[in-house]
Amino acid sequence: MKILLVGDIVGNPGRRVFCEVVRRLRDENAVQVVIANAENAAAGNGITVPLAHDLFNAGADVLTLGDHAWGQRELESTIAGEKRLLRPLNFSACAPGQGSVTIQTSLGPLSVANIVGRVFMTPADCPFRAIDAELKKLPANAPIIVDFHAEATSEKIAMGHYLDGRAAAVVGTHTHVQTNDASILPKGTAYISDLGMTGPYVSVIGREIAPVTKRFTTGVPAKFEVAAGPCVLEGAILDLNTATRKAVSITPFRVREPMPT
Repeated sequence: MKILLVGDIVGNPGRRVFCEVVRRLRDENAVQVVIANAENAAAGNGITVPLAHDLFNAGADVLTLGDHAWGQRELESTIAGEKRLLRPLNFSACAPGQGSVTIQTSLGPLSVANIVGRVFMTPADCPFRAIDAELKKLPANAPIIVDFHAEATSEKIAMGHYLDGRAAAVVGTHTHVQTNDASILPKGTAYISDLGMTGPYVSVIGREIAPVTKRFTTGVPAKFEVAAGPCVLEGAILDLNTATRKAVSITPFRVREPMPT
């Protein structure tokens, strides 16, 4: 089973390039499953269920979120109706939605879990205890992909080793910068600290450069709009042995549109 894991989709530009690339890969049967982080898909802050359906129609199987999950107020009342749209499972137990799902693919069942980090992040329950509890609930015959939406690489690396041999893959999201550490850990779990970003690359992690620079140089608050221009889709291709439920390989993936001439 080849699985495309996609880094944070940012705004309308990110949604556009995601749909274009994923439809092509699906038409070519280059991947059998697509899992994407979409917590910045709605104008750079959160997502709505209609936008999620656009991404599903383009070929996504599961969408994960993160610390900006509630960026669009309407999601609170609608997320429960879409089981393939995950919010971090270590959010409050009172929060709507769910943090994991098991889907049926053409090559068998596959589970996906979404957790959020605590280092340099807004408060959340312990991600290590939360994923331990969730793994006990998921089907034993389904490989498990974990999206760890976190800031600190140390926390992500620790989670990778914590789940080594128990998850098929642990992939980081949130920083919008693809890391160069994709590997198979000693007990067979695929790992990468961050999948990167899907959105405009002439930007500061997807946002217009000038207001971000103003904030850094003056300290004065500014509105960070999603940038325009050419886009990149970043992520990784996970090759999974469905018989052993272990990773065979994980390879960084990038499709970058050319700069206009």
